[in-house]
Amino acid sequence: MTTMIWRRLTAPLLLAICTLTAHASDDETSSWTYNALGEKAGIAAIVEDLLVNIANDERIVVRFADADISRLQRMLNEQFCMLSGGPCVYTGDSMRESHRGKNYTQAEFNSLVENLIHAFEANDVPLAAQNRLLGKLAPMNADIVAQ
Repeated sequence: MTTMIWRRLTAPLLLAICTLTAHASDDETSSWTYNALGEKAGIAAIVEDLLVNIANDERIVVRFADADISRLQRMLNEQFCMLSGGPCVYTGDSMRESHRGKNYTQAEFNSLVENLIHAFEANDVPLAAQNRLLGKLAPMNADIVAQ
């Protein structure tokens, strides 16, 4: 029971902390974050592990049953690369458009964040780099949950 309560509190708390971290100057975070994530190869490994984690997560795997996983992987690679200050351009739809009509819950969003954190940990991403990327992703919550 305590573990379940901890999990429900962890993701929103981490998102709040990461949002504050994201307000560091762009010059300070851009190349450092991209490099700390392992550049394109490191980001690709993180995204791969994230997708494996999702596939093994009973809480959210059903939400990805009809997804074009190859496209999702490509878009996540682009988005993480761009947001971390890398040389990529995100070519996908806006988060609001991508998630319109899907009615994702906050719990599902939190589960995805947990899976991303596990992917970071599996790839030995420094906590500061995790927080900086999560801080860039956190504001997207409003465009994803309950849309």
